[in-house]
Amino acid sequence: MATVEVSFSALPVHVRTARLIVTAVARRSGVTETLLDEVRLAVGEACSRAVEAHRRHCPDEPVRLELTADGRRFEAVVSDSVPGDDAAGTAAIDPAPAVPSLPAGEPQYSEDAFGLGLADDTAELGLAVIAGLADDVEIETTPKGVQIRMSWPIGA
Repeated sequence: MATVEVSFSALPVHVRTARLIVTAVARRSGVTETLLDEVRLAVGEACSRAVEAHRRHCPDEPVRLELTADGRRFEAVVSDSVPGDDAAGTAAIDPAPAVPSLPAGEPQYSEDAFGLGLADDTAELGLAVIAGLADDVEIETTPKGVQIRMSWPIGA
């Protein structure tokens, strides 16, 4: 199957469209019906994270979604254009990273795995959801942006 590429502006309303597209492409690629909800939800969460990052840092840049299947696995890659701080270009999923202590009364913000400074609960929950839904997840942080690569088996 050829790669399906979708670019969309950083608006929350476009996340719904991305979920519909990924569900249709995954179904056509041979992902079993029992996994389609997991695919839809994981990609939706990754797209929501990218949209939020773009709205904070580069609202005019599009979010990218790439969908491919090789006969054995279906892969979805969500890419944003928010530069990362990790010079090595990699980041691991840690659904429960340490939360720094801040003085009482101050909002609990920290640098999440993407260096976005999102609220801890939001960053942790998003990563935990993606890690729990996708069969295989890789997150790559580069100076050009963050890429979340998720995959699921095709067939029974």
